Amino acid sequence: METLYPFPGCRVDRVAPGSAAGVVLGVSMEGTGARCPSCQTPSNTVHGSYVRRPADLPAAGRVVQLELRVRRFRCRNPECSRRTFAERPVRLLPSRARRTRRLATAQCAVAITAGAEAGARLLNPLAMPTSPDTLLRLIRSAPLPPPSPSRILGLDDWALRKGRTYGSILVDLEAHCVRDVLPDRSTPTVSAWLRQHPCVEVIARDRSTEYTRAAVLGAPEAQQVADRWHLLLNGRQMMERWMTSAHPRLRALPAVSSAGTPPARRHTSFSRTHAEAHAREESRSRRVAAYEAVRRRHLAGEPLLRISHTLGLARGTVRKYAAAEVFPERAARVPKPSILDPYLEYLARRHVAGCENGRELWREIRAQGFRGTSRQVHRWLQVRRTVRPRSGARSDPGGNWWSKGTRPDALPSPKQLAWLCVKRPSELTSAETATLARIEQDDEASRVIALARRFCELVRSRGVSQRAKQTRSCRRFDAWLGDARTCGVRAVETFAEGLEQDGDAVRAALTSPWSNAQAEGQITKLKLLKRQMYGRANFDLLRRRVLLIV
Repeated sequence: METLYPFPGCRVDRVAPGSAAGVVLGVSMEGTGARCPSCQTPSNTVHGSYVRRPADLPAAGRVVQLELRVRRFRCRNPECSRRTFAERPVRLLPSRARRTRRLATAQCAVAITAGAEAGARLLNPLAMPTSPDTLLRLIRSAPLPPPSPSRILGLDDWALRKGRTYGSILVDLEAHCVRDVLPDRSTPTVSAWLRQHPCVEVIARDRSTEYTRAAVLGAPEAQQVADRWHLLLNGRQMMERWMTSAHPRLRALPAVSSAGTPPARRHTSFSRTHAEAHAREESRSRRVAAYEAVRRRHLAGEPLLRISHTLGLARGTVRKYAAAEVFPERAARVPKPSILDPYLEYLARRHVAGCENGRELWREIRAQGFRGTSRQVHRWLQVRRTVRPRSGARSDPGGNWWSKGTRPDALPSPKQLAWLCVKRPSELTSAETATLARIEQDDEASRVIALARRFCELVRSRGVSQRAKQTRSCRRFDAWLGDARTCGVRAVETFAEGLEQDGDAVRAALTSPWSNAQAEGQITKLKLLKRQMYGRANFDLLRRRVLLIV
């Protein structure tokens, strides 16, 4: 028994059945005496004894409770302030504890991994029952890992409360572990931590100005490396800002046919009711009013952040409206595939032939295998009628753009176009290539897209193996900066100026193997822990779980 279930410093005297799913083990201390904790005088004079009943690790899926017989001894030192003292099984359990050290360690490991509430539910079938509050106390009493020096550090922010409260996470990129979690992302907090850890040599970060200043103040000798993913993200955001301002002009360009002709399908949704059309117009009116308010305040010199707080708009929306010279209309959405799509070519031929009877068209395609109702055919035909029907659905009172030919071909939204511009050309489909060829008919768009592609290719093909390749990457970046600063497009010039201010970190990103990818992965793990605690845990508990979890 003691070989399979050892008790350090104790021996098992008896085994008795306890409750329906438990076992009681009678345990007593080994040895014939003990030392007084005050004067360290040995004594073997027994004064009395009492029983402690702590819980222990389960055995064969059954709850184990100990009945530990503890003896009290008389202190044989007449000058000692203690008259009697009890022997202490310090290797088995602490003083006044209700569970052994090994049981507390196992319960704490479950609590750190699963959280208090979920951990309490998990420990019950594992025959180690306890309460969520006890698990919280175990987490808070667990010792944190000792601080170790970090040479290569990843620095990023995470949301304690998205949009309001942000913290900072510091990751050792060599050891692949979290070194610390800070309550905010301000320059004083981060720089103070860096000053306490002077061994940091490389700091991989995003392009936040707060982290840039913190690295300069806290670790001036460390090399800063801009994260390559954030560089690509900033390039896409620059393209999106320019696309937002130029989108109305690009929509007027003629379409370019692609090599592969896609199958026939609808290019717009079915006609809507008058109530839906009225709601859509009201929504557009509100967006136009917000756009005009943002433009008026921006041209007056008001900062974008103050405009966002005053008007109650998201910062991204304010930035988009401020950069757009005309109101950015929403891009037309291509509807999802419909069961009517395989029959569109036949319906179009019949409509050209002069058939505008919805029931007749429905009967014809039903004979070909169509399984829908006639209402879908009527809705498709409603906006294509050339003669007002005698009864039933009415034509759109505002007319239709199919007959007038006033609406330009649909163009993806600025965000979608920005994604196409930063993708590798080999990854583009024929339709996406045709879309880019359409907007490249504009001279300014052609210059901006070429610069964006050069920048993305420069970031993706960084040189970290040979010094000659690293030098070539820096030269290519300097040449790109010169072309971007004189391209005549304000969005690109502003982006190039920001990169030039952060030039050393960007050049290090092009020649160094370090990036912030590990920090992003640790943030994902941190978010999982935060959600396990239902968002109600304070920062101290969350920090402990992040640092203690393996």
